[in-house]
This record gives sequence, C-alpha cells and structure tokens, in this order.
Amino acid sequence: MIGLVVGVALLSATAALSQTPPAAAQVESPGVTVHVVETTPLPGVNLDRNEIPAPVQFATSADILDSGAADLSNFLNLRFTGVQINEIQGNPFQADVNFRGYTASPLLGTPQGLSVYMDGVRLNQPFGDVVSWDLIPQIAISSTTMMPGSNPLFGLNTLGGALSLQTKDGRRNPGFRMEASVGSFTRQNLQVEYGGAGGKGFSWYVAGNWFGEKGWRNDSHTDVRQQFGRFGWLHGNTDLKLTLAYANNALAGNGLGEQSFLADDYASLYTKPDHTYNKAAYTNLNFQHSFNSSLMLSGNSYYRDIRVETVNADVNEDSLDQAVYQPSAADQAALTAAGYTGFPTSGATAGNTAFPYWRCIAQVLQQDEPGEKCNGLINESNSNQHNFGLFGQLTWLGAPYGHNNQFTVGGGYDRSRVGFAQSTQLGYLNPDRSVTGMGAYADGVTGGSVDGEPLDTRVDLNGRVHTWSLYATDTLAVDNAWRFTLSGRYNRTAIHNEDRITPGGGPGSLDGEHLFERFNPAAGVTFSPSKALNLYFGYSEGSRAPTSVELGCADPEVPCKLPNAMAGDPPLEQVVSKTWEGGVRSGSDNRVNWTVGLFRADNRNDILFVTSTQSGFGYFRNFGSTRRQGIELGVNGNIRFLTAGASYTFLDATYQSSESLGGTGNSSNDAAMAGVKGLEGVIEIVPGNRIPLLPRHTAKVYTEFQLTKNFSISPNMVAVSTAVARGNENDLHQPDGVVYLGPGKSPGYAVLNASANYHLTRNLDLFAQVNNVLNHRYYSAAQLGAMAFTSAGAYIARPFPAVGGEFPIQQSTFLAPGAPTIFWIGTRVRF
Repeated sequence: MIGLVVGVALLSATAALSQTPPAAAQVESPGVTVHVVETTPLPGVNLDRNEIPAPVQFATSADILDSGAADLSNFLNLRFTGVQINEIQGNPFQADVNFRGYTASPLLGTPQGLSVYMDGVRLNQPFGDVVSWDLIPQIAISSTTMMPGSNPLFGLNTLGGALSLQTKDGRRNPGFRMEASVGSFTRQNLQVEYGGAGGKGFSWYVAGNWFGEKGWRNDSHTDVRQQFGRFGWLHGNTDLKLTLAYANNALAGNGLGEQSFLADDYASLYTKPDHTYNKAAYTNLNFQHSFNSSLMLSGNSYYRDIRVETVNADVNEDSLDQAVYQPSAADQAALTAAGYTGFPTSGATAGNTAFPYWRCIAQVLQQDEPGEKCNGLINESNSNQHNFGLFGQLTWLGAPYGHNNQFTVGGGYDRSRVGFAQSTQLGYLNPDRSVTGMGAYADGVTGGSVDGEPLDTRVDLNGRVHTWSLYATDTLAVDNAWRFTLSGRYNRTAIHNEDRITPGGGPGSLDGEHLFERFNPAAGVTFSPSKALNLYFGYSEGSRAPTSVELGCADPEVPCKLPNAMAGDPPLEQVVSKTWEGGVRSGSDNRVNWTVGLFRADNRNDILFVTSTQSGFGYFRNFGSTRRQGIELGVNGNIRFLTAGASYTFLDATYQSSESLGGTGNSSNDAAMAGVKGLEGVIEIVPGNRIPLLPRHTAKVYTEFQLTKNFSISPNMVAVSTAVARGNENDLHQPDGVVYLGPGKSPGYAVLNASANYHLTRNLDLFAQVNNVLNHRYYSAAQLGAMAFTSAGAYIARPFPAVGGEFPIQQSTFLAPGAPTIFWIGTRVRF
C-alpha cells in the first residue's frame, strides 16, 4: 500500500501545493474550468485564481466528505499544503493548526497567527484570539479557502494566513442527506442536513451533527452537539440570509504524556481530569444587493455568545522538593480535631508514608504552607464572551480607459465584552494520577513569591474590546496577461480591562486602557504569458493586537505562572508581520494543476513568554523578530479513473533575535552548565535557533481510485519530519539518563489512511474509513518538563540529595501521542 501511494506521488510530478483549488465558484466553458475565489470575508471581490498574487488553496464540501475527516482541522491537515497539526490536547477537536509556522489554536495563551472567518464573521474569540474547532459545523461548510500571507483585507491576527469558510444554503444545496457511522472506541456519529427553496424567494437549510466517542486514550471522551440553520430570501437583486447556530460540547483532552509512560502504555495519561465545556450561540444576518451589473453592496451583522469552562488537574511542581514524611504532632492534632481517623502516627517507611494525602489535609487545616505540601492542583476557569459586529462593503466593476478594473471599499465595527475568572484549588494525587481537590483556594497556592509576598493565582477580569476597521482593494487588468492588485486596511482597537479582585490600577492590578492602531498595505502582480502558465509576486503586511491574556501577564516585576495566574500589565506593542512571496503555477486551462512557490514572513515584536530573573515564574514581552520562510510545491489532477494530489513544504522557522527563556528542563541551562543539574535555570537563544513544534519538512499524498462504476478506494498519507521540543529553543538539550530523560525533539513520522465507498443504489452509499492503517506510534509535539513520578507511576519527592539547600528535580520529555488505528463504517442516504 505504501509503495502504491508513493508511486502515485512520483507519477504526479515533483510534489506540490496540495489542493490547488477547484475554487470558490466554477465557471464552465468547453474543456476549461475557470476558478473564481472570493478574496474578502464578505462576498463581492471575486477573482480568478490566477489573478490573485498568492497561492490560494480551496476545497468544496465534496472534498471534505471524501477525505473522511472528523472535523475541519483534520481535513486541513490531510489536504492543504503548508498545514501541520500538533495534537497537544489529545482530542480530535482540539488540535493546534499550523500554516507556514503560524497557529490557530483552541488553547488560551497560545500566540495566534491565523484568522478564521465563516460567512464574513471572524471566529477568533475575543479573549485570547483562540479558535475552537468543535464550534465549527463541518457538515454545513460549502467551501473552504486558505488565503496565504499577511493579507490585510482579513483584519487582525492575519499574520500568516486567513481561512475563509462559506456555508451551505437551501437554494444551492437542496435535498436531504443523512450519514450514520459507528467505529472504534465506541465512536458514534450522526449527521443530518436538509435544504430547499419555496415560493416568493424563500429558502432554508438546516443541519445537525452529533458525535460521541470514548476515545482511545484513558478518560478521553468527546461529545459534540452542533445545530445549524440558514434561512434566505431572494427578491430581484436583493439576497438576505439569516444564520442561527448552537453548539454544546464536552471535550476531554489529556494533554502530553511522559515519554516512559507512553512507551509502557500508549494510552496512558500524566494527570487527570482535563475537561473543556464549550457552549456557543451564533446568529448572522448577511445582506447582498446588486444595483446593476457593475455595482454591488454586501454586509453582515452578527452576534456570538460563547461560554467556556475548563477543569484541569496538574502536578504541583513546587511540592516536588518537599520531604516524604508522616504527619507531625501538630498535624495529627489538627486532623483529630477535624474528625479524621485512620492516619498513621508512627513508623514512617517508604511503603506507608502519608505524604501527600494526610500531610496535605493537615496543612490545609492549619493553613501552614499547603501550597508546598499538597502535590496536586486543580485549575478551573470560566469565561463568558459576548461579541457583536456590523460590516459592509461596496464593489464596483468598471473598465476605465478600456482596462477591466474591480474596486472594493468596506469597513465595520466589532465590539466584545469578556468576563474571565480563574482559580487554582489545592489537592492531592491519587494512585491513578487523578487529583482530589481540598476545596481550598488561597493566595499563592503554588508557593511562589516575589520579594517575600505570595503570588495570587486567582483571576477575575472584565474586559471590553472595540475595533474599527476600514479597508479597500483594487485589481486592474492592464491587458490579458497582467493583473495588478493594491490593498490596504486600517484597524483601531481599544481594550479596557477591569480587575474585579484588585481594582483601581497600581501594582498587581489588571486595570488598564490600551489602544492599538495601524494601517497595513499589500500589493501584488500576476502575469500569464500563455493560457498554460501563470506567475505571481506579492507583498503584504498584517498585525495583531496583544490579547487580554498577554496584557494581563506582562509585568517583569510581578511575573505569573500561566495558565494559573495573571498580573499587572505594562503596555505591549502589537505584532507586525511582513510577507514576501512569489511563484509559478499552471494556467487556467490545464487538466493537471501544479504550483511552485517561495515565501518569507518576518515578524516584529512577536510576543513571547520569558522567564523572570526573580523567580521561576515568567511574563509576556515583545520579542525582537522571528522569521518563517520556505518552499511550497504541489500538483493535482484527474487521469481517467484516478484523482490524485501531492504536496511538499519546506519550512525554516527561526528566531532572529537573542533572548533568555525558562529552561529548567533543558540540560544546557545556566545552572546545569555550572554543574548543578535539575534546578531552575534559563537558556539563551540566538538568531537562527528553530521555533519549537514546527517541522521543516511536510509531505502529503491523496488519491482516489475509481475501481468500478460504483466502487472507489482513497488512500492518503501525511509525512512530517522532526520538530524541536518546547523548552529546547536553543536546540542544545542532551539527555543524561539520570536527571534529564528523553530527547529534545519529537521524531518524524508518516501516517497512512484509507477509505472506501460503494454506491449501492441511487440514494444509498456504504463507506468505511481506516486511519493510521499500519498502527504506527507517532508524536506530533514534545515539551521538556519536571517528572513527578517513578517509571512505575508512584509519586516521588526529593529524588536527589540537596545541593546548596535546594533539591534537584528530575526532568523528562513529554510527548503528544497520535491516535492508533481507528476505523469506522457507515452509510449515507440522500434524496
């Protein structure tokens, strides 16, 4: 099977941009398909793919269905060039999606560099710019477009690219379709959609998706419930569409696993529970009116209500250097007074030691440094986000001086209100590595301090964000061969933070008024010397304002330990990205599409989490510069019974400035180099060091063989090279097998998947999907960190003798395991 897949890749040509689009709309002429793409979030700017000075990628709902992907992030990983995912949470709906080294992630605190839109609504959430893939109803997606580069037309957060989604409606997607499937690990999935159009211009489309599985890792259930409806009215040249959507999801993502645990039990987890509960209501009113064949007005008004609750158990690393001992006389008295019985009173041994169970309870009762004696923590957060926006744009098509020209101007307003609360509960670890909370929430529970004052791990923040935007773009055709595009967007973002614990400003307060504004330009040119060939070159700039999370942890004098706390907020500068790209690709009349491209994106004022010189805590600060550059190759096409595509991406993602970072888990940190291993230390990164979690090489192949009129099979493969682990930003970590365990990288891997479809009757299909056919163990991310357990899973404390009054802690490599072989079978019914 692998030989077959590789053979298809070689026959397909050199390797190349996966999914060179069959595009957003297709205009048919004899023997030719013209690919038309919408280049702004709102409809109106429609250009042929070869008129856009960037390698746009596109997919239809049929492409998503054929891929067998469970959600949108998985589809992007299978088909789109330059996309690679990190499964850090270990849940299929919580992946970090990286494109050209920029990320769209559901994890709060992750630097976000991609913007995601659905029907003109920016889906990056107001608090942290995160993207929750489980809130996007894949069944309702009509088309998916990836706009590469720092395209300013897509607004804030478009540093490396923008993903634009268009949903289905009853007029274009009539009929009924139902899909039901069952599979490994009790996977069950039901999808239903129904659309149609009636008299007087009315149309409707409704869809639902219900997904549930136990999960392949221990305690890793997933329940996704999505409902979607779009109702339209078309009268003359006026088109109105009202979208209503709701999701109520429960996700268990157990995160990274320690490398020796995973070697013994691939389904193991480090600590538990780790639950996320997402609820979201969404409404969007789209408006489009054509005054005549040359002038069109479009716009939308939307509202989103997003509620997120998280419960995450963790090891309290500040307890790892504590002694293992029995309750003292004072502890025993406190336990007795509280009504506890059964605790040991003498004869402490390694086999019957009471730490941390009884010792933790006793210290909580006495309020005597429980943050050091309790070895478990439960981090809890709750956020409520209310997001409203109003946008509009006007498009004019003309031919001044005999040259075709398309000009669009637009603008809008986005307002968000955010409430965020977070706390850390003291607890103790159980033998199964779950954490039992003690119901104690105290200042400085992790034992950290600055100048003798405990660090408060509680957060209660109320924020308001207002963004005004104005943009314009113009594409001029000089003749049949040359197209010139000039674009720009001005953004003005005001952030008001109010600390409900420490109001009034001053040290430690999250109160603050922040203003960020910038004009981002873009320019590009395309040239078609013949119908078979097209060249492009473009330059673009994008920016993102710091988020409330980053602004809330930006004071080097009051560092914090995310995600457990935030502190005061000196101003941060907004991140600015500048992208150059150019390439050559097939023309519009080719049966086989191919592309070869180069890109370079330079970031200024990247926001990085760095170590405080005062403690093991840290803070966000602006980083000098980073660079992401590379090569993209791709090819796809149809040859009789075969549809195939292949892509290859070389990505060189590096730091371009020097910086000091926290490196306790790194064997090359300053303390370790001074001869003291296992203690807190920092590492120095220099220009040229690689950015973690981003592999240099990514290759993809997908195929579909139509073996008979009714039967087809579709193997595909994704191959990824090694990537630097977080904590090894200087790429100098070397395990010694005693204090430092495991490598400083995640290994490369290749995963083979396959699906089959049988067209049983006109209205009924049977299908099967197998992911990771060869049951290959692979890891998509790595991170260095403290080890709290022996290889047998028992909690350890003070594993090494004291050095200068401090106890070293064993460090290890934590990995994000990929799913083993998973299969499911199902049926599709349509009318």
